[in-house]
Order: sequence, then structure tokens, then C-alpha cells
Amino acid sequence: MTQHPAISENRAIELMNQLGHDKRPFLFIIDFDKQKPLVIPLDELDPELIQYRIQQETNTNLNVNQDCILEFIKNPVAFETYNKAFLAVQKEIQYGNSFLLNLAFQTPIDINLSLYAIYANARAPYKLWLKDQVVCFSPETFVTIEDGKIYSYPMKGTIDAALPDAEELIIKDKKEEAEHYTIVDLIRNDLGMVANNIQVEKFRYIDHIKTNFGEILQVSSKISGDLPKGYESKMGDIIFRLLPAGSITGAPKKRTVEIIKEVEDFERGYYTGIFGTFDGKNLKSGVMIRFIEQKDEKLYFKSGGGITFMSDARSEYEEIINKVYVPIT
Repeated sequence: MTQHPAISENRAIELMNQLGHDKRPFLFIIDFDKQKPLVIPLDELDPELIQYRIQQETNTNLNVNQDCILEFIKNPVAFETYNKAFLAVQKEIQYGNSFLLNLAFQTPIDINLSLYAIYANARAPYKLWLKDQVVCFSPETFVTIEDGKIYSYPMKGTIDAALPDAEELIIKDKKEEAEHYTIVDLIRNDLGMVANNIQVEKFRYIDHIKTNFGEILQVSSKISGDLPKGYESKMGDIIFRLLPAGSITGAPKKRTVEIIKEVEDFERGYYTGIFGTFDGKNLKSGVMIRFIEQKDEKLYFKSGGGITFMSDARSEYEEIINKVYVPIT
């Protein structure tokens, strides 16, 4: 059994354009650096190597263990280590090189389930399993394309739902509000590169997400635009033009990505990349957050949060730890 081979960025764009033109359904998985994308026609996808669930669409029937008892231990990086990177980001913000940067860390975890068992039992709208490599259970949409319209649902702002008045707290938080405005503006500009008539249809609404540590609230918005005729033949150009996803980089995007590479001490790989499917007409995709990677028989949970000039180091540190969870209850 061999893995589905990764291809170059140019080949991925070319193949997505061709498959889109032929209206042939395919799966795409694109890493943060666009160095090892996968583009696979669905009729050639081997479910023993890759499985996905994108909303209600999947390439396999799972046997979910309803009696699954989860044992989960996270071993987060020390605050002092986090704070060193945080201060480096704050310096770049003070210099005017970025005004929002998504800073990520990897957390070693111990869990009594295999990557596949996590995939099978996790509850999330976007799930992906790469054999002996990765499991992802993401709540965040990247873009969807339906009947010639493109939609994005940037997600910024997280709070423990158990806190008193949690929904009011997160909506009225000035730092979170500024961060969300920044991302919405960035995504509007990104969609404007591939579509017309860009509109913010819903602004800062609440998503409820269940985790093994309880419920969290996340704040999202809905943005849309009109694609030109014949967009199916430009599917690769459209998707790659929008990468990397603004919600997990920051703004301005180009310089912020450069800073991320300077301050983060690990390779993101497929973490904060995207994956999705094209069904011959419409496209669905998710951002690869809530992500566990297997390296040398060890498991690492990768998580991050947005840093602005108003950010508090301790609060941001706690946020990246709170995001280390599996949605198995």
C-alpha cells in the first residue's frame, strides 16, 4: 500500500482546473506552505489511506464507538517559552509590520485512542484522517462555492461557555472585536481578488462547540461574493489565490506570514492548511485547525490564537491551551 503522492503547487493548480473543467469530483488537501498539496479524484481515493467527512459528505461509513471513554492529557509549553514568542510578535506589531498575527504552538499530548479512533468518534463539520500522519476535526469553514457564489466564514474569538455571561463577554470584548474586524476586512479583500459584489451577510454571530472539556463559544461572520462564469475551470487558481487562509495568518498577510516563520519553532505542515471537495459544480472546504499530528510515534496537538497590540500574554497562553481538546463527549 502506497501513500497518495504529494505534487507541486503549479501541478495542483493545473489539476484542479482540469478536474473542475471536466466537472469530475475530487478531494484536495493543501498544507500551510503549499509545498505538498494532494489533489485526488474521488474515484481514485483509497479510504485505507485517507478518509474525510465534510459536513454530510464522506468517503466511508464509520463505526462510532458510543461507549468511548477518553483519557486525554496535555503537556503545554511553559508560559515563559510562549511569552518569549509573544513579546517578539508584540515588537513587530509596535514596528508596524503586523497588526494581527496568529501565533501557534504544538502541545505534546497523551491519549488512549488512535488517530483513526479519534477521527471516527470526533464530532465536527470538517474531519480528515491521513493514515499514520494526521487527524483534524475542524469547526471552521474556509470557503464554500454554491451556484456561482463564494462564501467564507472567518472564525475569530473564543471563550469558555461555562463562564457567567460568556456570550456577552466575548461580544463586548474590545480586543476580540478589533481582531474580528481585521479578519473580516482581510477576507473581504481576499474574496475580492476572485469574485465581485463582496458582502458581509452576517457579522459576529456565535457558534457553540462541544469539547471533551465542556462547551466553548466561537465568534464567526459570513461573507459572500459572485464568481465569474466558467469558474469551474479556474478552481485551482481561485483556491490557491486565497491561500494561506487569513484567519490563521493575520494582516497584512504577506509580512505576517514572514514573521510567523521567524517566531514559531516548528513547521506547521498541514496544520492551518485547508482541505475540501469539489462535487462537479459546488465546493466545500475547511481550515485545518483542531489538529493532531503523529511524529515518531508521538502525538502533537497544534493550536494558536490571534495577537494584537491589545493582547494579554497570559490570556493568549490560556487560549491556545483551551483549544487543545477533542470533540468527543
